[in-house]
Amino acid sequence: MTERLYYEDSYLTRFNAKVAIGGTEVVLDRTAFYPTSGGQPNDLGRLGEAAVLDVIDDEERGIVHAVDRPLEAGSIVAGEIDWRRRFDHMQQHTGQHLLSAVFHDLFGWATLSFHLGAEISTIDLSTAAAKQEEIEKAEREANSRITANLPVRVAYEQAGAVEGLRKASDRSGELRVVTIEGLDRSACGGTHVKATGEIGCLFIRKMDKVRGAARVEFVCGGRAVARARADYNALAAAARHFSAALDETPALVAGLIEQAKESEKARKKLALELAAVRGREAYAATAPGPGGVRVIVERAAALDEELRAFAQSFTAQGGARLIAVCAQPPSVLYAVSEGEAPAGTRLKPVLDSLGGKGGGNARLAQGSLPDAAAAERAVEALLT
Repeated sequence: MTERLYYEDSYLTRFNAKVAIGGTEVVLDRTAFYPTSGGQPNDLGRLGEAAVLDVIDDEERGIVHAVDRPLEAGSIVAGEIDWRRRFDHMQQHTGQHLLSAVFHDLFGWATLSFHLGAEISTIDLSTAAAKQEEIEKAEREANSRITANLPVRVAYEQAGAVEGLRKASDRSGELRVVTIEGLDRSACGGTHVKATGEIGCLFIRKMDKVRGAARVEFVCGGRAVARARADYNALAAAARHFSAALDETPALVAGLIEQAKESEKARKKLALELAAVRGREAYAATAPGPGGVRVIVERAAALDEELRAFAQSFTAQGGARLIAVCAQPPSVLYAVSEGEAPAGTRLKPVLDSLGGKGGGNARLAQGSLPDAAAAERAVEALLT
């Protein structure tokens, strides 16, 4: 069985080991490489000249190191951990323990799951939603515990005798317990810093509702600094575009968005009014056909509100029918004046015969068809 050196020393970055199983899926007699487990991603680094691409905890073989070139069984190799990645994971994982404990202490919310991603980390909490003031209170409390530089210790205790765990463990035998002094005790096999001060800082970015739980996204340490810099640069760039002070930019953007919404409402109103005018003009310009009925066929880019306003205006003046066809998505609109055969009654059997679907009322009906050719056949049927 592989000796797990990271259990005893998360700061160990170099070690020597014997290759127990060779090839490109290597098993060592001892390793400092952490495998993907418990929401924490695996370490990367090197074994001799080989790059470690993945580390897997295999029940049968032990800890398997996927490498980019084969290693010989029985050989001694020097292992080197990618320390920047390892320490980042230590900051995030210890930050998760701390944040989970703070949420539990302040509001009684349990942590249901944890995920440490490449850029952000998340915890799912046992509450349907968290208020902004609760999120900010937890963030302040977490950072005060970071500033206090509380010791973080690892010990081994028997499952039957262990006490004070934030979340009960269903494992038997010996448990690896990570304790943040005066704050948290959790059974965990991950890598952690020696004191909360090494987390640096903790920043909660947002909260989402996921399957009845509150998912909190957060970053710690170097990630928090990088994210704050990126957020600042984005806000500063926006401020420059608006020639505004940084603190004034959010309110300015909100005002411009509201103006844009009002402008869009006005544009839509004018567009519908213009479509109605065009409908009346088209009626006047269309000569009556057989039976005194005026009929036009429109080939439209979309069967939208403006087209419907045009159709309703054209047919509002009596003795008129309008057929509109759209190639993508394949669809047909049919409008008639009052006194004509009901539009929905006329269109429905045409759609059914061509594999389409839809319907409508006496004056206006609409439907979709399998393809553009079927839409054109529908137009031909409606003209007969």
